[in-house]
Amino acid sequence: MSYVDEVLAKVEAKDANEPEFLQCVNEVLESLRPLIEKNEDHYRKVALLERLTEPEKIATFRVPWVDDNGQAHVNRGWRVQFNSAIGPYKGGLRFHPTVNLSIMKFLAFEQTFKNCLTGLPIGGGKGGSDFNPKGKSDAEMMRFCQSFMTELYRYIGPDLDCPAGDLGCGTKEIGYMYGQYKRIVGEYKNGALSSKAISYGGSLGRDTATGYGATYFAEELFKSLGKSIEGTTFCLSGFGNVCWGATKKITELGGKVVAISGPDGYVYDPDGVSGEKIDYLVEMRNSLRDRVQDYADKYGCEFHAGEKPWGRVKADVYMPCATQNDIRIEDAKRIIEEGASKIIIEVANMPTTQEAVDYFIENGFIVAPSKAVNAGGVAVSEFEMSQNAMKLSWTAEEVDEKLHVIMQNIFRNVSAAAEKYGKPGDLIAGANLAAAEKIIDAMEGQGIC
Repeated sequence: MSYVDEVLAKVEAKDANEPEFLQCVNEVLESLRPLIEKNEDHYRKVALLERLTEPEKIATFRVPWVDDNGQAHVNRGWRVQFNSAIGPYKGGLRFHPTVNLSIMKFLAFEQTFKNCLTGLPIGGGKGGSDFNPKGKSDAEMMRFCQSFMTELYRYIGPDLDCPAGDLGCGTKEIGYMYGQYKRIVGEYKNGALSSKAISYGGSLGRDTATGYGATYFAEELFKSLGKSIEGTTFCLSGFGNVCWGATKKITELGGKVVAISGPDGYVYDPDGVSGEKIDYLVEMRNSLRDRVQDYADKYGCEFHAGEKPWGRVKADVYMPCATQNDIRIEDAKRIIEEGASKIIIEVANMPTTQEAVDYFIENGFIVAPSKAVNAGGVAVSEFEMSQNAMKLSWTAEEVDEKLHVIMQNIFRNVSAAAEKYGKPGDLIAGANLAAAEKIIDAMEGQGIC
């Protein structure tokens, strides 16, 4: 049995109740075979893959809080610190009722590779809670965030672990948590958290970073194919921060976003989401209603309740921007039957099931993986850490210029790694291999730890 197969069997046996984590590990290790097989005996001897797939630390804790009616509640919190071979742990905090340990581990494992691709000195981590922010008052959000940080503060710091925002955790929530962190540690260590407001150490350009970065990656992909974003139609999912940023930059580059979605269904806007419509996405997000139908009602567009746009909307490019496993095999089959698009650009973390990815590739599709595509968000989070450490503030133009260069380099490095290991055009394998080379080199250099 090959070393990769041995480790996959071990992980499956140990973590059998963690489907998202198993899915992610399987996808990554399968693509690393050409790298591992070059030095298989040595890697087996030093248990390299066992160490690569086992988190360094996991903190699990309860989060008690009181609602506006005086009723006490208890949620569960996590911080998974997966790999620090390249730098301090870095990754967002996700507040959503679907959050569990499997999702936290998958996100932290993915984050390790994503952060490596940026070329910046940051390791991989992730955290969050099964708390549901929907319908909560500001006072309830503050009490929950303060309680969450009362435990989390033990595990973070500018040179240890710097969490950022993620799904359900924006600038407001980061602010509540940073205020509690500052109160507990008694120091103004604003580098302990990123995604902060500008007034106390946040970085300009952070709110658009993931969406802009994804579009810059798409731009490089299009150039390699002899194409242009100008005149291209895009079908996106979600309507939150990431979708908003991508829509802004796509429109600026001459493309047209014709569909967005939410948990209640999807909207088709043949005229394109542009101008004041883009600004309205922010209003929708801030309302916490979590309804994309509001857009259709306001602008007189088609709304399809309870459905996803995949294969139901004709577009040149599909960009899932919402959550994991959004595009499943039945969606992939519809997209292929619809016949317009041959490009899937993953923006959310692992938004396409492995079965759907395999089906796309079998049918000649290009699939750009999320760990490369959405790395712009964490890159600008690291810019925030750097600015905090230097007591400086960069202009929005400086941040955007640095982000653009990083995304260009990511695409080139991913493409080069795919070529090097005999997988030309396979961006998924290229992303995993490019990151793994650097992570493995760092782990080897630091001995068995």
